[in-house]
Amino acid sequence: MQMRRLGATGIDIAPLVLGGNVFGWTIDRETSFAILDAALEAGINAIDTADVYNIFRPGGQGGESETIIGEWMKDRGVRDRMVIITKGGLPMGPGLQGLGRDYLPRACEASLRRLQTDYIDIYMAHQADPATPIEETLETFQTLIDAGKARHAAASNYTAEQLEAALAAAGDGRARYAVLEPGYNLADRADYEGEVERICVENGVGVIPFFALASGFLTGKYRDRDQLKGNAREMLTAKYFTERNLALLAVIDRVAARHDATPAQVSLAWLMTRPSVTAPIVSATSLTQLDDILKSLQLELTAQDLADLEM
Repeated sequence: MQMRRLGATGIDIAPLVLGGNVFGWTIDRETSFAILDAALEAGINAIDTADVYNIFRPGGQGGESETIIGEWMKDRGVRDRMVIITKGGLPMGPGLQGLGRDYLPRACEASLRRLQTDYIDIYMAHQADPATPIEETLETFQTLIDAGKARHAAASNYTAEQLEAALAAAGDGRARYAVLEPGYNLADRADYEGEVERICVENGVGVIPFFALASGFLTGKYRDRDQLKGNAREMLTAKYFTERNLALLAVIDRVAARHDATPAQVSLAWLMTRPSVTAPIVSATSLTQLDDILKSLQLELTAQDLADLEM
């Protein structure tokens, strides 16, 4: 498996990043361990998570995903083989939110405890914090880097304006965002392609897109809204049921048939052809799903395939 350099971090990661959002949400500890084991055995060396995973599920407290990952790394003795990406800043309880100097270091310490590690490889602002000047946020990230608690600062869900302002404010004791985590996939391209992509390319920012399979829509599993009823991802996936996206699924089906592949494999292979993308984030709730996802690494799309997908 050919590794890819993650922006200016000097870190090499596999062409896919394992998403930890499902750990402690739609799958339990035992299944999570099995998927982590299989992903590592296949050569996947980066895991994406966040402190708020999974505060959104009924009864969730937050930190469940980080806790499972930390227990797995300790049990398997593999911390030095993994690139850990986690995020902070979203609400974790009363008074526990934001990217300011008062809270972000506490959020980082809590993540370190749950992950059972001394450092986070890529520590992300989960989203921009309008209540905190970007200069303060970047100074706080730099303090964490100087203390050895984070190796690189990064951002998720930043607009072009927010990212550009953050990059302009870097330096003079302020960290520079080295990685961006945007929502980006075949069915949802507008927010990333254009200014955000241009800024990343011009500034050497690594890109690891989330929702690479459009919350399951691009797997082809859901062809009708009714199939989503009762599904944990119903609210996330329903928005993709548009006339354009249903037509896109038909195109993906045709491309998949040419290669004896699945829609998920085609969708991920397409993302991995994008010059500005380092590696998409992918989640799996079973070993069967993970196997399907990993096969995208061997799928080589033709020029005709790519042209057809540009609908």
